[in-house]
Amino acid sequence: MTTTLAALPVSVRSVYDEVVARNPHETEFLQAVHEVLDSIGPVLDAHPEYADAGILERIVEPERQIMFRVPWVDDDGILRVNRGYRIQFNSALGPYKGGLRFHPSVNLSIIKFLGFEQIFKNALTGQGIGGAKGGADFDPHGRSDAEVMRFCQSFMAELYRHIGEHTDVPAGDIGVGGREIGYLFGMYRKITNRHESGVLTGKGTGWGGAQVRTEATGYGAVFFVQEMLAVHGESLDGKRVGVSGSGNVAIYAIDKARQLGGLPVTASDSSGYVIDEAGIDVDLLRQLKEVERARIAEYAARRPGARFVEGAKPWTEQIDIAIPSATQNEIDEADAEALVAGGVRAVAEGANMPSTPEAVEVFRAAGVLFGPGKAVNAGGVATSALEMTQNAGREHWSFADSEHRLRGIMRDVHAAAFTAARHYGREGDYVVGANCAGFERVANAMLAQGVL
Repeated sequence: MTTTLAALPVSVRSVYDEVVARNPHETEFLQAVHEVLDSIGPVLDAHPEYADAGILERIVEPERQIMFRVPWVDDDGILRVNRGYRIQFNSALGPYKGGLRFHPSVNLSIIKFLGFEQIFKNALTGQGIGGAKGGADFDPHGRSDAEVMRFCQSFMAELYRHIGEHTDVPAGDIGVGGREIGYLFGMYRKITNRHESGVLTGKGTGWGGAQVRTEATGYGAVFFVQEMLAVHGESLDGKRVGVSGSGNVAIYAIDKARQLGGLPVTASDSSGYVIDEAGIDVDLLRQLKEVERARIAEYAARRPGARFVEGAKPWTEQIDIAIPSATQNEIDEADAEALVAGGVRAVAEGANMPSTPEAVEVFRAAGVLFGPGKAVNAGGVATSALEMTQNAGREHWSFADSEHRLRGIMRDVHAAAFTAARHYGREGDYVVGANCAGFERVANAMLAQGVL
């Protein structure tokens, strides 16, 4: 992905230039750093002590970068070797926290961008967790359960050295669901001889997992949309919701949007998208993607009235609320212009950085409500932190109680971003608000703890 980045404020230009010099080919990471540095000028002007303490220079450099070989044997007896990563970016607010992504596109740049975003996302939740991310260039799609198990066991044979409930607590992400977390946790327990439930989140509810964790990112994204609309006296009632992706985030964003009165009409995967004017059938989508692991075209084959559009994205459809929930940079400038032309009212990033910088500028110029991923999809990690709390106290909360807590956290995340934007003279700009609020919380903790 090639993108044009706007000029940065003079006060942070030298820091960004140093990041580019050190990481010249890490496109996604540089994009994420640029977006934050472009937003936090007002905070830096208000707090000159941050510059004196070198907060910027330190926050853009991971505290620890771990890369390792992951050898495993497939069902045909052939040795395979993948590359594993864990980027422990910042622990000023608490133990490192962030998911593991298993996907062939995974590389150092993508894991670093995700880990950098995680710093500010986690800060916004107010849960006392630091930022990290990890994963491997392994593709679980099409692999047998036995192959996935062997890969996960090999991956954990190295990762276990670097994690712990007071050190670093991984969770799931793309390609890492309940199956993978189960295999990873089993291997960790075997190697360490400890049933340390708090070392991984996203576990099964029968063995230490939290209610609503599966639904949390998608539910949280819709709760954030609800808050954005409420500021303007609006609701989801009757609004057409366009969702990309068909994994965990997309499924439960669709589910919650329907519950709150919206009409979700799209879902997608890498082969194309489906449009269902009657509203996406969540049970059918879940069956196809979570159980059968089928392609999205199968949805249209089984759902009367639904239509499959091959090789395209759903953003040319008439959509009131867009929730991109697939992958980074999926909405480019042309997609954004199509959404604006179709009358989109709000865009909420269910995925991490799914909109290019040019797309974000299109939304801003058109007055579209735009929620960045670090705020919108914070519900997943927030509920992971709630799972850690339950594990520490050996407690088990009900679904209703957990969802109520998630709802309150997302209300607080929205309030933090909205209030910070207003405080720094950019009311309604959630990109500035989220970055300023998250950065300020982390910077204050770093300042208090000295040069580390």
